[in-house]
Amino acid sequence: MLIYACVSGHGYGHGSRVASVLTALHQLQPQWRLVLSTPLPEAFLRLAFGAVPFEHRPCRWDVGVLQADALGSDPDATLAALERLEQQLPEQLAAERAWLAQQQQPVLVLADVPPAAAALAQAVGAPLVFMGNFGWDAIYGPMGPRFEPWAAAAVAAYRQGTALIACPFAMAMPWGLPTTAVGLTPGRPREDAAALAQRLGLNHPRERTVMVGFGGMGLQVERRWFEAWPEHRFLVSDPALDCGATNVSLLPADIRPLEGLPLCGRVITKPGYSTFCEAMAAGVGLQVVRREGFAEAPVLEQALRSHSWHRLISREQLQQGDWQLDQPLLAPTDAPVPDGGDRQAAQLLQRIGHHAS
Repeated sequence: MLIYACVSGHGYGHGSRVASVLTALHQLQPQWRLVLSTPLPEAFLRLAFGAVPFEHRPCRWDVGVLQADALGSDPDATLAALERLEQQLPEQLAAERAWLAQQQQPVLVLADVPPAAAALAQAVGAPLVFMGNFGWDAIYGPMGPRFEPWAAAAVAAYRQGTALIACPFAMAMPWGLPTTAVGLTPGRPREDAAALAQRLGLNHPRERTVMVGFGGMGLQVERRWFEAWPEHRFLVSDPALDCGATNVSLLPADIRPLEGLPLCGRVITKPGYSTFCEAMAAGVGLQVVRREGFAEAPVLEQALRSHSWHRLISREQLQQGDWQLDQPLLAPTDAPVPDGGDRQAAQLLQRIGHHAS
């Protein structure tokens, strides 16, 4: 069986989620062939998958929402990119259909969450499993009349799927597909936390050690923000956040941010699915900077209040250094989200794959 995964290039969280699920699938079916069709960087994918073998097809299947930076969207640039992609897709579709035919293997298409995967699955006669906590219809709908045709086209494509894996913190996905709701889908640690602390020269208490990251999308930061908290040690994985402050440590390039979570008392981040999963699974509190202009953000904020120790701050507070690290995190109102969604999703893919072969 060949699993052809069309993975959104909108952000690294889509790639992290797919890597988590396909790693679990590899444990169940090590002989199945994993193909990642995505514009996400090869180096990121290699780090996410670790020892799990995969092939990379550098294709773009969706646009998502182009971002001015980690916390801001650019609707005009998004529309222009959608129009460009629509012109490019027929040629890419023909090329990937021909490549899959050459493989002479049964195919299952997994999509997180490009609508255009429906055209590919139909072209090669393969089952199509969508996976995500939203579709682009739910994002484009609130962005105004210019985006309405794109939202409608996305719904039409999603309704052609075989099944839907609904991840936690989900927006409405009313596509009429057989749906399997799963638990958290975090990446699983591969490093020993004590050894990593020694490698980083980290001897701060956990409650004063803070991971800072914004999904690898970049955000202009100033060293004075960090230096306002001299009793704290900050871990960052994005070189753009390594601003020269003496209390900031850049994680080595071969270390995923999730490996550092057991060393931290909280994470400062934007609303983001994969970071939420990883922090919740590790039992680490989330201090989240509010994000405007992206319909998923309020849904994630509500999930945060319900299921995680948390605190919310504004972008202005972030930029003023008012990070409230001297304030306790707020308790969740509900029970934690169950873990193990990566294996649940893998088991569904295994069943559909066996049926297709």
